[in-house]
Parts: sequence; C-alpha cells; structure tokens
Amino acid sequence: MPKPASPAPSFAALVQAYFTEYLTRQRALSPQTVAAYRDAMVLFLQFAQSHLGKAPVAMTLAEITPELLTAFLDHLEQQRRNCVRSRNARLAALRSFLKFAAHRDVASLQIVERALGIPVKRFERPMFGYLSAEEMQAVIHAPPSTWFGQRDHLLLQLLYNTGARVSEITQVNVGDVVLEEHAACVHLHGKGRKQRSVPLWRSTIKAIRAWLKQNPDLGAGSPLLPNRNGQAMTRTNVSLRLEAAVQTASKRYPALASRAISPHTIRHTTAMHLLQAGVDISVIALWLGHESPVTTHQYIEADLAMKEHALAKLQEPDTVLHRYRAPDSLIEFLTTL
Repeated sequence: MPKPASPAPSFAALVQAYFTEYLTRQRALSPQTVAAYRDAMVLFLQFAQSHLGKAPVAMTLAEITPELLTAFLDHLEQQRRNCVRSRNARLAALRSFLKFAAHRDVASLQIVERALGIPVKRFERPMFGYLSAEEMQAVIHAPPSTWFGQRDHLLLQLLYNTGARVSEITQVNVGDVVLEEHAACVHLHGKGRKQRSVPLWRSTIKAIRAWLKQNPDLGAGSPLLPNRNGQAMTRTNVSLRLEAAVQTASKRYPALASRAISPHTIRHTTAMHLLQAGVDISVIALWLGHESPVTTHQYIEADLAMKEHALAKLQEPDTVLHRYRAPDSLIEFLTTL
C-alpha cells in the first residue's frame, strides 16, 4: 500500500522552522539580518491579526494573499510613515519566507506564487548631503572637555576617519585598534560578517592614545566607546551626541542648524573628501566596505565641483544655435497630451 502523504505543516511551524533552521543554520545569516527579518514578520503578524481577526498561531499560509500583503505595505507607508526603502526591505523579508514555505508546503505553491508577484516599489534616489572640511572639523571639535566630551570627540573623529556605519563603529573594541607605527589601523566588523581594516590618521591615533591613557580599565574586550554603564553605545546614543555637536558647531557655521545631519552623513562626507582628494573609486569602495564599486559611483554623481572641473576641460562649440520651430501638426499633437 502506498504510504499516506504527511500532513502539511502549520503556518506557525513554518515560521518557527524558517527562523530556527533555515536562516540560522542553513544560511547562517548574521544576528542583525535575522533580527531584521524577525521585525518584518512581527509587524506583518500584528497587522494580519487586526486585519483578519485571528491570532497569528491560527493563521494559514493560504490567508497570505496579495491583497493582504498590499494592505500591509500600504499600512507601513501611510500609518507607520516608513520610507519606500523600508517598505521594500519588509517585502523582501516576507518574500524570503514565502519562498521557503513553498518548498515545505507544495500544496500552497500556487497561492505563494500569487503573493510573490507583488513587485518592489520604485523610488527616486535622493541626493545625499555631506559636510565641507571646515564644517566637519567644527563638528569634531564641538564636544566639551568632559569625559563624555572626549569620548564624543573620539567618536566623531573615528566616524570621519573610517567612514564607518554606526553599527560598525559601536562594535569596535579596544582590541580592534592597532596603534603600532606604520601599521596603525582599526578593524571594522561590517555587514554580512565582512571585516575590513582602515588606516588611522595621526590625529586619530593621538586621540585614541589619550583616551586609553585616561581610561586604563578598558581591556581588549571592552568597547572603545562605552556609555555611562560601560556598555557599547547605541545607534540612538550616537545620533544624539552628533546632534549636540552639530548644534554647537552651528554657532560658527549657522547653515548647519537647518540641515538634517545623521551619522551616515559623516560616512558620505568621508567618501566625498576622499574622492575630491583624488583617491581611486575602487579604493573608496574598499574603504567604505561596499560590496561593489558600482555603489560608490553615486558619489561621483553627487559632486558638482568635479563635474564643473570636467566641463571646463571641454571646448565650447562656436556654432550659433537656431531656435527650433515645430510644425503645426506636431504642436497640435503635443498640446493634446
């Protein structure tokens, strides 16, 4: 007698297997990536519970329809005020789960394929901002001479020196810093478990040495930039300290007060200043930890001064341009659009 088919796994079992087996063991994703996927699932389940009127544990895979997913994505943008990038990131996480579920529950493949048909939303990439060298120096030297001020000074100096992401700079331990002559660098732990080493300026080395001398209790495994409890600074903590430094620096450069300056702005500033100094684009990509130099090309697009310099090398044409006059039929066509 043929062996009876095993029952399809429940929705709750699929979710548990997705996180405990697939993401963690099979794909071995970083804890940060797993946390991002978890947050997307939690938001979706909370929305589905209010939308369907049933607990997440009682849901079925068949109830994840394109209509439900679309309503959830609209909710993210309209009620939670998420940007398009965040919306697309949440959708990518849910699509990853649905692809996994389709392999575990073949009977629901057709339903899953309908849900996977929801496209990512296109958006215009905004022009990013960056600080001038003078503005950046004013921000770095803005913190006071207190213990927290000296930590913030080193924090801002390191952000500018390395072009690191906030998550990378807060994970730096004392043991990640090498202060040997001709080999001074900091080891950064980037996205996707990628690691890179970034050389340090003499001024940064001097600031680190002064900081470690002032805090001899910091061991190799201690955060280089601790909070008042000795733990690593949080993303919010870094943003607040930068905001305070910008407010102080705006007394000298008033234009800073009206600009939205985040820790990522300093990362952009590092990249732009390296580019303007003539550093090759591939080296900047390695410096920032970009997986592909294509990502780094956006800085060339953003630098108007470089474009003007390139334009100045071209000889302007001497020809006199005559105004184009379209035929009446073409004008008629255009006016009816």
